[in-house]
Amino acid sequence: MADRDAFSEFDAILAGASTGSPWQHQTAGSPIFQPDCKLLCSLLGVPLAAGDKSQSGRFAKAIDAWFAHELRRAGFGADEVWPRATRPRVVSQDIMALLDRLPRSLAMAVRESIEARGIGAADARILGRAYVKQVDVAIARWDRGPELILSTKAMSSSFGKNLSNRFEEAYGDAGNLRGRYPLAAVGFGFVQRGTIIREEPAAFARTVDMMRKLRDRGDGNGYTATALILVDWDDEEPAGTVRLVEQQVPSDLGVSQFMTVLIETILEATPIDEHVRVRELYENRSLPLEESASSLES
Repeated sequence: MADRDAFSEFDAILAGASTGSPWQHQTAGSPIFQPDCKLLCSLLGVPLAAGDKSQSGRFAKAIDAWFAHELRRAGFGADEVWPRATRPRVVSQDIMALLDRLPRSLAMAVRESIEARGIGAADARILGRAYVKQVDVAIARWDRGPELILSTKAMSSSFGKNLSNRFEEAYGDAGNLRGRYPLAAVGFGFVQRGTIIREEPAAFARTVDMMRKLRDRGDGNGYTATALILVDWDDEEPAGTVRLVEQQVPSDLGVSQFMTVLIETILEATPIDEHVRVRELYENRSLPLEESASSLES
């Protein structure tokens, strides 16, 4: 069994990260999701220090690990959010529940077999309407199906040159996934380097416009929510200098609204005895309910 996978270098940072509720509650109005942006910067510092800032390498995995952690902060279970915080990263919640009930030695042997056969690999693949799509972050269970499907992309240079291709891919993926899972929360998170503001302002304007146009306009097409994240760093010492360029991102494309819309979509599409802990944190109150048991527990 391999000792490490694509997410292993982030495990120590995530283990020490806050697990407190992300919601800020007000006396009036809806709660506000407060993302742990410092954690994102710490995670991105790992691949940047190693010289990796590609959209498909460790830089992208850092983004995925962060979104998964934010969902767990919101109350979703450790075994229902993919990638999981520990190996195996992508495996049914019911299998993990079974492992917890097995004798320790047998559970370890089964876990090793799962990883050796690639069953718990770091990438989740979900069948859409037309093709199988590798998704970056997901919440799924066999008796519910996919409830959240999140795709992430990163771009650190050549913005204008590659922007059209990124959005063509994103729009096609939205139709593919929404076509098969109309009740799921389907999101698109796009991370760009903040240099786009001063080096290619036209490309940034196009980015903002297209991120809005990628959303569902009420016809069942497009993403449930989209988010734009700008980050920057010092090339001479990237690890300790990663920072968010928040003031340039319109609020309707911010991470706060993004996470809020996705979570609210999941809660609206499930009965009140599903995701009880998520509801309690969101509503800031205790509910007289127990989490609905899966078939494995019934």
